[in-house]
Amino acid sequence: MTRNNHLKLFGVLIAMAGVSSKAFAGAASSPTQYPYSVTCTTGMVADIVGQIAGDKGKVINIIGAGIDPHLYSATRNDIARLLKSDIIFYSGLMLEGKMSDAFIRVGRTRPVFAVTELIDSQLLLEPPEFAGHPDPHVWMDVNLWKKCTEMVMKTLSEFDPPNASYYLKNYEQYSTELDRLDAYAKASIATIPREQRILVTAHDAFNYFARAYDLEVRGIQGISTESEAGIADINRLVEMICMREIKAVFVETSVSDKNIKALLEGAKARDHQVSIGGTLFSDAMGKTRTYEGTYIGMIDHNVTTITRALGGNADAKGMQGNLTGSN
Repeated sequence: MTRNNHLKLFGVLIAMAGVSSKAFAGAASSPTQYPYSVTCTTGMVADIVGQIAGDKGKVINIIGAGIDPHLYSATRNDIARLLKSDIIFYSGLMLEGKMSDAFIRVGRTRPVFAVTELIDSQLLLEPPEFAGHPDPHVWMDVNLWKKCTEMVMKTLSEFDPPNASYYLKNYEQYSTELDRLDAYAKASIATIPREQRILVTAHDAFNYFARAYDLEVRGIQGISTESEAGIADINRLVEMICMREIKAVFVETSVSDKNIKALLEGAKARDHQVSIGGTLFSDAMGKTRTYEGTYIGMIDHNVTTITRALGGNADAKGMQGNLTGSN
């Protein structure tokens, strides 16, 4: 995506802030029956909304497992589903940039919220390629995603005041699980030898992960998968991999592996053997109705896979012994 297009889209999303601030003024501003209908964009958003809404809301997500939200455009059926919803949550920070028009259209009659609204702007990373706009992959830092969960709790409490205490209780219980996950990530990554804490992936989705858990990260593509990696980008990474004797690189479930394969071939041509350390979840979670199809399972899988591939110590079954190996 070009700088001009990013700036235009940023202006569109700023305008959408007005939709959120007055979302409860319309006729569809509170539930008329239970469970009310909640539509979300990504699986990560749907999972935390489901954790807080509990049995009060029926949560569905539009962008499924293995689908890249950077490239997703709303279909006619998506628009119809959004218009029938009682409340809508999306990730924000331009992650679902191609759905902006849909959010604005639906926001005229339905409450629409970005779960990232409460994150302190000073905690957001702003890579040069995004022309001063934040990196949207905040769910890779468990503490930042916990803030998004808090936003969901506060929003549902305002949307459905009689059940505010119920949403608060769900939030407090889930927060405990997120704290445990964050501690597991820090402890596991810390066992990787310092010189091997280099995470090479298909695109720059892991910058928050790297900051939170003390890793260096290199992505072949940029923050958005709309940008294409060139031969020079791949050659620079091949040179780095060989020079620092990196043993493993990682593919992603929602991004093509062609560039990773080019890295392997480039390293082999220089007599350096590097393997694929595993498949990581970046912009989408695992399959529905699996442990990896939850936010906690997604991060558990990533932490465990990275730790083991880069020479650290982690049980193959992960933090809770629940990993299934399902990608």
